[in-house]
Amino acid sequence: MESFNRNPVRAIRIHPLDNVATLLDDAVPGPVQIVGHEKMVVAALDPIAAGHKMAIAASSTGQSILKYGLSIGHAVRNIAAGEWVHLHNLASNYDQRSSTLDLQTGAPTDTSHAYR
Repeated sequence: MESFNRNPVRAIRIHPLDNVATLLDDAVPGPVQIVGHEKMVVAALDPIAAGHKMAIAASSTGQSILKYGLSIGHAVRNIAAGEWVHLHNLASNYDQRSSTLDLQTGAPTDTSHAYR
């Protein structure tokens, strides 16, 4: 972990059990200050847009991803601390179709044949 700096990229850990934090600023690879329950610094491994989730701890395939202190889904592959957590490595507990959505736009990809 690194020390805090003057103009940090920030993310918020909402609940003490959470293993993800939500970016408050756009991140590039490098230090992100985690605010909220416990202050820490985690290095972002990827560019991550504000509002998206970043892993603050490593998760194994099948492990619950916790936000708000609740499981919002599970890892579909190993996720490293600092990695962007999104449709490519997370399966939602609430929307079974989430794994079929386009990673960038969120558009359904499983029904495209219906519009041809």
